Amino acid sequence: MNASGPGYPLASLYVGDLHPDVTEAMLYEKFSPAGPIMSIRVCRDVATRRSLGYAYINFQQPVDAERALDTMNFEVIKGRPIRIMWSQRDPGLRKSGVGNIFIKNLDDSIDNKALYDTFSAFGNILSCKVVCDENGSRGYGFVHFETHEAATRAIETMNGMLLNDRKVFVGHFKSRKEREAEVGARAIEFTNVYIKNFGDDMDDDRLRELFSKFGKTLSVKVMMDSSGRSKGFGFVNFEKHEEAQKAVADMNGKEINGRVLYVGRAQKRLERQSELKRKFEQMKQERVNRYQGVNLYVKNLDDGIDDERLRKEFSPYGTITSAKVMTEGGRSKGFGFVCFSSPEEATKAVTEMNGRIVSTKPLYVALAQRKEERKAILTNQYMQRLATMRALPGPILGSFQTPTGYFLPPMPQPQTRAAFYGPSPVVPVRPATRWSAQPSRPPLYPEATPILRAAVPPRRLLSNISTTRQASTQVPRVPPQAQRVANIGTQTVSTRVPSSSALPRGAQQYKYSSSARNMQPMGHMPPMVAPQMGEPAVHIQGQEPLTASLLAAAPPQEQKQMIGERLYPLIHVMHPSLAGKITGMLLEIDNSELLLLLESPDSLRSKTVGLRASPENVAVEEQEQEPHHALGIMAMQ
Repeated sequence: MNASGPGYPLASLYVGDLHPDVTEAMLYEKFSPAGPIMSIRVCRDVATRRSLGYAYINFQQPVDAERALDTMNFEVIKGRPIRIMWSQRDPGLRKSGVGNIFIKNLDDSIDNKALYDTFSAFGNILSCKVVCDENGSRGYGFVHFETHEAATRAIETMNGMLLNDRKVFVGHFKSRKEREAEVGARAIEFTNVYIKNFGDDMDDDRLRELFSKFGKTLSVKVMMDSSGRSKGFGFVNFEKHEEAQKAVADMNGKEINGRVLYVGRAQKRLERQSELKRKFEQMKQERVNRYQGVNLYVKNLDDGIDDERLRKEFSPYGTITSAKVMTEGGRSKGFGFVCFSSPEEATKAVTEMNGRIVSTKPLYVALAQRKEERKAILTNQYMQRLATMRALPGPILGSFQTPTGYFLPPMPQPQTRAAFYGPSPVVPVRPATRWSAQPSRPPLYPEATPILRAAVPPRRLLSNISTTRQASTQVPRVPPQAQRVANIGTQTVSTRVPSSSALPRGAQQYKYSSSARNMQPMGHMPPMVAPQMGEPAVHIQGQEPLTASLLAAAPPQEQKQMIGERLYPLIHVMHPSLAGKITGMLLEIDNSELLLLLESPDSLRSKTVGLRASPENVAVEEQEQEPHHALGIMAMQ
């Protein structure tokens, strides 16, 4: 297979049905035995950064991608079988439906692999999927063949055959528009009639007698429960469409035995649900349009304000059609709604009442918004703030940059399949907690220990730590005690940053951080040159920006851990000897206030200064200074 050919030009694979917790590093560990990988990307939601359940893997050689497709398809990762297919960058092949077949009435035991094995005898399969929900298989699936001839052979052979003792239907795939057109055509010429609400005393003979006057009936059935009693609905199938239409027109809404009958065209459940959903959405949109610009949201209401008081406060600004204070258990929830008859009156009320004190509380008044609109606005605001934070320089904001993929430089690899991982944000292993409420001296701050496996000597690897990015003009300061510990294969190499007095003249201090961009010394050429790409040579998924939404998604026991991991390095720079103690004291504060401290270095600095002055912390510092003070007295004597 030629990589430059029209088939699969980039040797790119699509990997679907992924568990939400699967990361790029997991996929690399799974697929790297097949051959050298150029890049891996798990697609994520823009706002929440949660996995969308699929990824793309680009191999260097098409033969390696084909090997991965043949040997790893339907293997299990984190309890879910993955589904691999060639990445089709041109959506025309998928949307055309050429070679795509539809299979229904499948047994629940048939999964993707069983369906693939059954139909692979008819030709090369591009994609194979059994549709599932939270309860398992839904009984149908799709198989997309490379050619139309293979799909035709499969239909001719398998349609009507038994699979696991169930007769299956196999036919050409039809788009939703085509299916809806067929349903509409059948609806126009319907002969089957659905009747409900006729009570428990109706049987097949009485129902036939009731509807036989409209024409010849082919079948009549009253649905019964397990005890033989009527469920209150049934079906009548006429020979001609005109007869069925006449029965619906005459019998719908007619009263029999004190009950009003419903008579209409018989529909499948999905068709009925789709129609009800469409009607509901239409009613919802009409309601939104009717109250657009006239409905006000009022919050921060006093507990003593009821509907009448709310209407009285807003009545001077126009005609009020409704005023409601939301309650729960008879007690006010502190907010409500006021609807005016015109947008002009609502605008005037917002201008006059927003911020006005009513019963000792200032009101917040604004136009009411739907939950979807409010969520979209908040998401947009969050993305704007995130973009602003990423644009600002500084070591703190650098750690908030979220990578979008896992990139590997194209290079030959030895037979052991070991790979060199370059710089950039790496997947961190969660370190042990470095803070405690106990008055014990914390260890020196070790950063998160990335696990790297390399086929090059450690010194050569460390010299490549910062060669794949452009040199930064701002080099952050780092305290003498800071150190970087990296795990390389089976060796542990520790890089210490000497104090400024031990550095030769002209030397610069570096902080080896997964998000910092460090400048190379003059005259030093890296032994391995990264490819010229818009992204760094290696881009491994790192920590996400810590926000209120991210904290809410985490379990409660991990929320303080996540905040503490970001607070500790910042406090360690300011108060190295008390970093663990101060971090433990700060973690007793509410999470929302801790997020504000992370975003504002000045507020964090002032907060730590106050905690440092506490008697316990002063005593700790004095204990640490006593040995040095005693040594000084002995030297003087």
